Parts: sequence; structure tokens; C-alpha cells
Amino acid sequence: MLFGASTFIWASPFSTQNIDLFHKVKNMGYDILEIAVEDSALIDWKVMKDVARDLDIKITISGAFGMERDISSVEPHYRKLGREYIEECIKIAADMGSPIFGGPLYSAVGKIRLVSDEQKKQERAWCVDTLAEVSQIAADSGVVLGLEPLNRFETDMVNTVEQAISMVEEVGHPHLKIVLDTFHSNIEEKDIPASIRKIGKNRLCHVQGNESDRGTPGTGHLEWEGIRDALRDIGYDGAVVIETFGQPSKELARAACIWRPLANSADELASEGLAFYKQLFR
Repeated sequence: MLFGASTFIWASPFSTQNIDLFHKVKNMGYDILEIAVEDSALIDWKVMKDVARDLDIKITISGAFGMERDISSVEPHYRKLGREYIEECIKIAADMGSPIFGGPLYSAVGKIRLVSDEQKKQERAWCVDTLAEVSQIAADSGVVLGLEPLNRFETDMVNTVEQAISMVEEVGHPHLKIVLDTFHSNIEEKDIPASIRKIGKNRLCHVQGNESDRGTPGTGHLEWEGIRDALRDIGYDGAVVIETFGQPSKELARAACIWRPLANSADELASEGLAFYKQLFR
């Protein structure tokens, strides 16, 4: 099992100025720095790749999906921008050696409304068509796309593992799989270990192991031993990454509903979270 920390813990948006995070996570004992791509123009990717190589830190790439990056939007221009963003992040992931590009690929975070069944059907159709196309682009690039269910307060499209499986199966491409975030699962799943077993090894490409309140893993009420056992049962041997928000931008704070500090400091959350991971999994 490899353990990682998201740049979201310390910075939003992440930029070249935050390059010291590579040294920080290396010194803490992490295997992976997960880079959240809010604005790719702020990041010198060659410098990132060189530093990661020199420090022997792996990189994974995650997405940030605002209203203008929504492949299910009723606005054609936003659907176009959403697809272009996914394609850009696939290229970044391939160039940086990330095996996955994950996130709520299907919609904008914070898009919650009650709409007609007809509109839902149309939005899903736009989404599925685009996901099928970009999944082939990902395959050609040697990258797996990870579709992440979000809780009901952040999206109205894919909340549960069952809904994620349904969308992945409808797209029907082997390079579209599922990212599991235990924070969202804690809200939406009746039995998180059972939901992990339902996804199975062949569909689960990445795990964001977050606490029930997005604070330090091990300090909330998640059933961590059951989660660990379920991951072992399906033979999952990928990454487990902490993704929480220490210094969120105004847009991110609003989308993820982060209004207060989740730990005494970002460094404390990351270091104590890693210690918990190592005790739990090893």
C-alpha cells in the first residue's frame, strides 16, 4: 500500500511556489504527493517532475471541477470547457507518471438542484457520451480515469457507489474506473466495507481515505478496520491518500462547505494522519 497527501491540505490553488510540499511530504514519510489541478498555468510541470524524481516521490493527479468545467451542463460552452480540462489533465497525468486522473468527472462540484427526469436523462447522456470519448483518450495515454461519487450536498448526479458503478458500466470502457472517498461514503453508504467489496478490485482505481469530518484520519467515527479489511479482501494494492482542505480558496470553501479549521495545523493533520495509516495498514 502506498500513502499520499493532497496539495489541498496546504494550498489552493497549488502553484510552482508551493514546490516545498514535495520536501515536506518526503520528510514526513509519504510515498505520493497528489496534485490538485485548479489552474495548470500556475504550475511548471517540468520542475515538478524533476523534483519528484530527485526525491523519489510519486505523483497522482486530481481534478477541480467548477461550474465552467461541467460536461453535463446545459450550457454547450461549459461542456466543451469541461472536456478540454479533462483532456488536459489526462496529458498532465501521462507526462507526470500518474497512473490515474480522478475526481467528479461527470459534473461541477456544488451543482445541487431538483430538476425534471427529462433534464436528468439529457444531462446524463451528455456526460456518458463525453466520458466514453475521453476514456479512450486516457487509454491511448496509459492513464485510468477515476470517477468519484460525492455526497448529496456537493452533487446531485453521483452520490453512491451503486450510482458510480451504473455510470461506469453504461460508459463501458476499461479505462474508466472508480475513486472512493471515505468522507463521502460516510454520508451516503449504509455499509462502507460492503460498498468497497461491491466495487471490487477491477473497478477500484484509487482511494482517498478521509475522516468523517475531513479532519485527521483516526480521530472521527469511521469504521477504519472494516475499510482496511474490505480493501484487503478485494486485493486492492493502490494508493490511499488524504485529501482535505487546509487553506481553501473562496470557491473551494463554498463548493466543499469548509468553514472552519479541521485540525490544529495542516502539518499536524498530515503527519498524524500518516502515522494512523501506517499503524492501520501495516
